[in-house]
Amino acid sequence: MALIRKKELKEMSKEELKKKLVQLKKDLIKANAQIANKSNPDNPGQVKEIKKTIARIKTILREKNEK
Repeated sequence: MALIRKKELKEMSKEELKKKLVQLKKDLIKANAQIANKSNPDNPGQVKEIKKTIARIKTILREKNEK
């Protein structure tokens, strides 16, 4: 999961953002499952970064709906 910049997210359409949101939620579930199984996660900071990106996408979607 690569870092997605706020600028890149703002340039995406609503449909692209929604697809990315679904993909990130799936990634978050996988990462949480690895932690629950007590296996070493691929990237320890991944969960935090995914959560932040999901929040960014939700904020941008809300901003686009207000316009």
